[in-house]
Amino acid sequence: MPPDLRTTYELGNHNQTTTWLECITFYKDLAARYPQVLHFEQIGLSDSGVPIHAGVVSADGVFDRKQIKRAGRTVFFNNNGIHPGEPEGIDACMAIVRDLCTQPERLAALGSTVLLFIPIYNVDGSLNRANTSRVNQDGPEQFGFRGNSRHLDLNRDFIKCDSLNAQVFNRLLASWDPDVMVDTHTSNGADYPYTMTLIHTQTDKLGNGLGPFLQDTMLPHIFAAMESAGWPTCPYVNPVKDSPDHGIAEFLEVPRFSTGFAALHHVIGFMPETHMLKPFADRYASMRALLDITMAFTIEHGETIRQLRAQAKAAGRTQAEWPIHWAMNEEQPSTFPFKGYAAQYTPSILGDYQRLSYDRSQPWERDIAYYNRFDADVTVAAPKAYVVPQAWREVIERLRWNGVEMSRITAEQTLTARYYHIASVGTRATAYEGHMFHDTVEVEARTGQFTVQAGDYVISLAQDNARYAVETLEPQAHDSFFRWGFFNSVLEKKEAFSDYVFEDMASELLRDEPALAAKFADWKAANPALLSNQEAVLDFIFEHCQRFAEPEWRRYPVIALM
Repeated sequence: MPPDLRTTYELGNHNQTTTWLECITFYKDLAARYPQVLHFEQIGLSDSGVPIHAGVVSADGVFDRKQIKRAGRTVFFNNNGIHPGEPEGIDACMAIVRDLCTQPERLAALGSTVLLFIPIYNVDGSLNRANTSRVNQDGPEQFGFRGNSRHLDLNRDFIKCDSLNAQVFNRLLASWDPDVMVDTHTSNGADYPYTMTLIHTQTDKLGNGLGPFLQDTMLPHIFAAMESAGWPTCPYVNPVKDSPDHGIAEFLEVPRFSTGFAALHHVIGFMPETHMLKPFADRYASMRALLDITMAFTIEHGETIRQLRAQAKAAGRTQAEWPIHWAMNEEQPSTFPFKGYAAQYTPSILGDYQRLSYDRSQPWERDIAYYNRFDADVTVAAPKAYVVPQAWREVIERLRWNGVEMSRITAEQTLTARYYHIASVGTRATAYEGHMFHDTVEVEARTGQFTVQAGDYVISLAQDNARYAVETLEPQAHDSFFRWGFFNSVLEKKEAFSDYVFEDMASELLRDEPALAAKFADWKAANPALLSNQEAVLDFIFEHCQRFAEPEWRRYPVIALM
């Protein structure tokens, strides 16, 4: 290795991480020296105007995305620095790319596989450096901040795309369509001996081919290889109670997170989470091992992975039903051999409660409950196509960024379609990542006739990106565009009444509309305390009568052609 190609981590006594400028300068220098191995370029700008870069490593000097995809070559994607306070992946990636450039045997082992990487994703947060934002973290000396320049956590932004970073990422992932993705992180939480823990794409969500391959072949290999490399690894430690003693639950990575978002494109995703209480040098070494092992497996099994992904995409074209929401199976946990520390409960000196601590002098190893099954609890019949009115341009552009194929209606026409009436929503009391997120959504499926306009968008499900379309356009899906508030205006009734006039009119409505009278009788029986509230009484009659109905109120505007 040329001495001037050592990384900041290697030069800094293994307790320093690179700055953004040092990192980008390092890769630009590498690309200039080894142009037949590394292509490095700017792919966009952050919200504060800082360049976002990506690199491609290829053993044969082919870097053109279209040429690589036409040839059916495997693509391994490494994303780093989404949380720049968790930087070991940034430094490990620098060393991996440097070694591929300078060590011919490593480059030859890459074969026809291509390494695609983002060196630092949250560039704004990387520039916001200190050593205080990670409360319990053991090193490095200085590091970046979790939020970007809009104070967004970018690992909650992949679906809603409030940030320019997420828009860039959406387009990059959709266009490159990688086969495996590793997004590097550091975790906190319980104390345990492991330096490395691993979140992976939830296997029940990947279907009948990719899911079993990940569960039965890829994950056992990664765990065994990490053990052999001296870095025993366990699933992400997500205790079902307060400590791992009672069991851990697999992480249901919905599409706001990187691995859940990648799954919408049938990409196998991993989110390695090193343990923040371990020294930075150990976290770096285990991350380097995880990246090397996962990339080597992808190289060896690339053809199988590509075939399984192609099968999953093809199945989506003709799928009769789509699961859109999953819940953890609490009745049938599996087990996992776990290494832990004794949990202790002692009186707190700060308040009147018992505090939890871990005694590292009392290690233990035994099988614990591992809740790793997630059953679909909401399933919808697959339409032939969705129609998205052109008025909802924020939705259209996100579909477009993700490669969803759409056609436009050429002339006004009337169609019979399934639509949803939004029966109720349960919305968070405080903002979540810039939105008032709907935690619960209840819908009523109905059928009606709709006049669609020239220019409205038709999205057939006979396409590779059917899953992305379904899980964003079905309002009950975990991270649908509806849940994130893109359609909130339909929840607002636009007309109102003057109570002193409507009081007499309400009596007429109850006389003329028997269905309304029946609903009102049921409501009175269920809500006797509200009968003294004039506003509540008149609002109920106004909202449920037919004479003054607003068809668009609570009607989800995306319709489905069945």
